[in-house]
Amino acid sequence: MNTSGETNGSKKIGLALSGGGVRGVSHLGVIQALTDYGIKFSHISGTSAGAVAGAFFAAGMPPREILQVIKDAKLFKLLRPAIGSTGLVSIMKVSSLIKNHIPHNIFRELNIKVTISAVDLGESRLVYFTEGELDTAILASCCLPGLFKPIIINGHMYVDGGILNNFPVDPLVGNCDFIIGSTCNHLPIVTEIKSFANMIDRAAMICINSNLSTHKILCDVVIEPQGLGGYGIFDTDAADEIFMIGYEEGLKAIRGNAKIKALLAANKS
Repeated sequence: MNTSGETNGSKKIGLALSGGGVRGVSHLGVIQALTDYGIKFSHISGTSAGAVAGAFFAAGMPPREILQVIKDAKLFKLLRPAIGSTGLVSIMKVSSLIKNHIPHNIFRELNIKVTISAVDLGESRLVYFTEGELDTAILASCCLPGLFKPIIINGHMYVDGGILNNFPVDPLVGNCDFIIGSTCNHLPIVTEIKSFANMIDRAAMICINSNLSTHKILCDVVIEPQGLGGYGIFDTDAADEIFMIGYEEGLKAIRGNAKIKALLAANKS
């Protein structure tokens, strides 16, 4: 494994990426801004959309290229009906997309260490994947219960890691000297709910964000674009806009956050 992420002075820098559907494209913008200024990562931890962004980046793909893959993928064409009562559709076919862009499909061949979280539905516990096949771990982490069939790995049923922890900072604690968190579900204040789907999505985000503060305090810096929770999780038409929101928020942190300024200064010395 390439450990080039350990060259930021003497610091090992970790990056935690939240889930959030298409809102997770903002992580790519954040990564673009940070890497433009020379920040390298030794460990990335992500769930759901954060797992996708983290794995593709750790495989060596530039953020803007990953954005294009997401836009070109036409995700819904890769979905197919799922037989049975445990979900409406199956996302297993998306594994072909992952393997197409990450042919080796294994954690140990990534350029940066990656941890992907999912929930073991049968045992009701959070699980962190750090080895084995990438595609099944990513799909498990993205598997929204009720919408997708659970992903079976070694006889266990796995669903979206965001159910128990949508901001998986914990695997970085003790393994990194400096932790940057990127979260993409900040909810704007609203005075009306326009649809039933909007109500369900907002209620879900409120629930998911309920333990966010306990994980934020584990980070040295948290980058959180305001109002991204107002975008739908499947709002693919807004991908370019969401990327730029993340990029601008990353630049804002670089220019205005004292801890990142100190990190960059140490990097130059």
